[in-house]
Amino acid sequence: MLPGVAPPITSKTARAGNLTASTLPLPGLLLLEVRRFADSRGAFAETYSRRDFSALGVADDFVQDNWSRSDQVGTIRGLHFQRPPHAQAKLVRVVRGRILDVAVDLRRSSPRLGQHVSVELVAGDGRMLYLPAGFAHGFCTLEPMTEVAYKVTADYAPESDGGIAWDDPDLGIEWPVARRRAVLSEKDARLPRFAELPLVFS
Repeated sequence: MLPGVAPPITSKTARAGNLTASTLPLPGLLLLEVRRFADSRGAFAETYSRRDFSALGVADDFVQDNWSRSDQVGTIRGLHFQRPPHAQAKLVRVVRGRILDVAVDLRRSSPRLGQHVSVELVAGDGRMLYLPAGFAHGFCTLEPMTEVAYKVTADYAPESDGGIAWDDPDLGIEWPVARRRAVLSEKDARLPRFAELPLVFS
């Protein structure tokens, strides 16, 4: 299977408690939406419930919460992953602003190896992206001062840190920012292309 956009599939939806999960074209990815309760004060939502996640087949043990703020529109963070034995599943949501969130399948056994899915996440819309281990993850900010919070299933391990070039043409990701205008860290600007990456996930 060649890298590129994952072909569309019929989405399936399941519900547990205050959580609704919809499948995405890459097996294992879930687009989640939490029910929000609004009144004259504002709104409330359970952003994570072990009970509801388990009922939907997500039994991961999240051990660390991460947060980032990106000041400028067009900031790219990614595409990142951690190699086994420190591979991470992630649960990503936006707490301020808006992003284009991207997941690339790195699983050797996957019929969709190298393909990607992108979804827009917006603060306050109740949506989150769940990625099991075996995916590279990254995002581009669509508004200034965007804040992203995500849970992971393994502690950060520098020796297992890995990534792919965000603008690798073989991946065919349609980012909403021109290459010359993207705001990147020095580390992310030096990441290898997909074709140069050893396959570390089964």
